[in-house]
Amino acid sequence: MRTNVFGGVIAVLIVAALIVAYSSLFTIYQTQQALVLRLGQPRPPITEPGLHVKAPFIDTVVYIDKRILDLEAPPQEVIASDQKRLVVDAFARYKIIDPLRFYQTLGSIPGANSQLSILLNSALRRVLGEVTFSHVVRDQRADLMLRIRDLVDHEAAGYGIQVVDARIRRADLPEQNSQAVYQRMQTERQREAAEFRAQGAQRGQEIRSRADREVTVLVAEATSQSEQIRGEGDATRNQIFADAFNKDPDFFSFYRSMQAYENGLRTGDTRYMLKPDSNFFRYFSDPSGKSRNNGPAAAPAAAAAAAPTPAPR
Repeated sequence: MRTNVFGGVIAVLIVAALIVAYSSLFTIYQTQQALVLRLGQPRPPITEPGLHVKAPFIDTVVYIDKRILDLEAPPQEVIASDQKRLVVDAFARYKIIDPLRFYQTLGSIPGANSQLSILLNSALRRVLGEVTFSHVVRDQRADLMLRIRDLVDHEAAGYGIQVVDARIRRADLPEQNSQAVYQRMQTERQREAAEFRAQGAQRGQEIRSRADREVTVLVAEATSQSEQIRGEGDATRNQIFADAFNKDPDFFSFYRSMQAYENGLRTGDTRYMLKPDSNFFRYFSDPSGKSRNNGPAAAPAAAAAAAPTPAPR
């Protein structure tokens, strides 16, 4: 009976020892650092990973993340130095470098995010309020983000936090301002397009006018030259006719009469009211062209008179 009681006591003691041993040991991972609270009072922080010992039932371990943490600040409206309103969306990256001060001042990660959001918003208003809209959007954006990071890091040092980065994700005009800017840009582009079209139309009209003038000049010169050549040709033809007439008046008279017959007796609506013994038909009655009413000298004149006059060109 005593043996059973003794064995039970030993088992209880072993279980109690195991519970005490379990309560006095704790593990810190590589991504963590810890604070040991003895009766609510913090002791020096433990940053080395591994197995550590604490006083059982007296000490409490608070684990604090030592990785780089994200801070997502809500978008806020900022007024630049040129009185333009901006909707700024920013974020930051930070890590806890002093667990004891962090625990004493903020206590938790949500509390740190809340306080850092206030500091980030204040730094954004302070820094961006000193520069113009173009500096924020284009010219000095990188320098402004460095200034914001340094300012937030300086103010967060009192909480045991180091701000490693601060970025402006977006910096846009408010919706109503954006619409006004877009409409002004659209109006400006339409004005420029209308100006370009007007200049193009003016240039096209100038080119067409110059081309029409050149065409008119070319046609006039060509007409003048053609008339001159035609006149020279007619003069040469008349000279040839005159030379031919002087060489053989009878043959010339015959040739001109044949041309008159060819042109005057074509099929058409032309009708002649002539006597059969008219001088015009003298070659019908006499191949030599000599008639009783007219001598040989009158034949060329009659043939020339009967020949049609060349139409003006």
